[in-house]
Amino acid sequence: MLPRLAGLRVERVSADPKTVRITAFTREDARRACPECRQESDWVHSRYVRHVADESVGGRPVVIDLSVRRLYCENPACLRTTFVEQVDGLTERYQRRTPALRKLVEAVAVVPAGSAGARLLVVLHQTLSAASVLNCLMRVPLPGRPTPVVAGIDEFALLKGHRYATIITNGDNGERVDVLPDRLAVTVTAWLREHPGVRVVCRDGSGSFAQATTDADPTIVQVGDRWHLWHGLAGTALKEVGAHASCWSKFGPPLPEGKSAATTRERWRQVHDLLDQGVGLLACARRLGVSLNTVKRYARHSEPDRMVRAPVYRACLVDPYRDHLRRRRAEDPAVPVTHLLAEIREQGYTGSANLLVRYINQGRVEADHAALSPRKVTGLLTCHPDHLSDDQRALHDQLTGACPEMTVLADQIRTFAELLVPHEDNAGKLTAWINRTRAADLPFLHSFANGLERDRAAVDAALTLPWHNGRTEGANTKIKLLKRLMYGRASHRLLRQIVLLN
Repeated sequence: MLPRLAGLRVERVSADPKTVRITAFTREDARRACPECRQESDWVHSRYVRHVADESVGGRPVVIDLSVRRLYCENPACLRTTFVEQVDGLTERYQRRTPALRKLVEAVAVVPAGSAGARLLVVLHQTLSAASVLNCLMRVPLPGRPTPVVAGIDEFALLKGHRYATIITNGDNGERVDVLPDRLAVTVTAWLREHPGVRVVCRDGSGSFAQATTDADPTIVQVGDRWHLWHGLAGTALKEVGAHASCWSKFGPPLPEGKSAATTRERWRQVHDLLDQGVGLLACARRLGVSLNTVKRYARHSEPDRMVRAPVYRACLVDPYRDHLRRRRAEDPAVPVTHLLAEIREQGYTGSANLLVRYINQGRVEADHAALSPRKVTGLLTCHPDHLSDDQRALHDQLTGACPEMTVLADQIRTFAELLVPHEDNAGKLTAWINRTRAADLPFLHSFANGLERDRAAVDAALTLPWHNGRTEGANTKIKLLKRLMYGRASHRLLRQIVLLN
């Protein structure tokens, strides 16, 4: 049952409801090697008792009271005069736990760490404080990992909006290579110079990481992340869809015609009147008493209706009875609301009369679809056609035909999605895609195309080479879990230890 005690002389085994205690002695005739010169000796200096904790037996912790010898070193040239004998598999220098128990504690410390690890060890019949668990964790040696040829770099928040750190992974197998204490370009540059074996760096659109890589070694190939390219396009498409709400809103509830819409149209007219007279953007902002960004936003749109946003409605209790209400109002446009309320209550409606009246006055009964928002429209445009249902595909076709700009936008989204499958011809296709974008009346998409041109080398590499930064993003997701397990209070040294060991 206890093979580690096979080479010892066991004197007594006692058990009580809380502990199993074993008293043992090392053998007098055993020769032990000096840790300094490795020469064996059995010349006894003295004895003393070590109290070593072991794995639990029968649900009770085990303590071994082990009498060990202090031996003289028989090598006169050795710098060490005496040394304490160690029993293989049972004792280690300066340790009060057996190697088996130490590995158990380290395994617990690496995953939950701190207080959570201490609570789990209680279930395993081992009592340690949270500080002891962390001390065990910090003593675990980090795995030696070679410098990766393909490195993934990304940042993660230590305190969102204030402090950030940088994770570096192996782009081929996803192993964590290092965790840097900040996201400064000088820190990343120094790390890359210390690891000259890196030849490819996968990153997002961060200008800081791009400059750091260039400063470290201009010959390193920088690869943009395809997910970030698609995410950026989806965000741009959302803005374009919102700017053309007047075109596709006819398939949903009508646009609002209240005071806010009138104010938006009047402000658009004022801005464009000044611009037509040759007044600059900053001068327009001063004359109208608005911010420069507001003037730019109004100047970007060629029609005032593009500034009026489609209403966004949440699902409500009336939605299941919309078809019945639509049919009844088509048959009898003058049907009283009280009659409609009574009819749908017979069908199970539990809402109020005011909710029904508001639903009808908002035009949601006569609309082709109960609710359309810029985000829902964008979702349909960016979704893979094979993943759309028949109803969604029909709505998709209606939306893309709402106006020429929506048709061009849908086509540009589709062709850009095709570029995200790496191929050697994609660099030339991207140039054609940018030229088509600049020829269209899509100002937000123009900004996205300009961003691609500014980081063109990394974008071309992302569309033509097989590497990506997905594994680094996955490591960031795991780091979020680790931070929450420690309540976000880990220092960089502790967090780095846990990240590299997990």
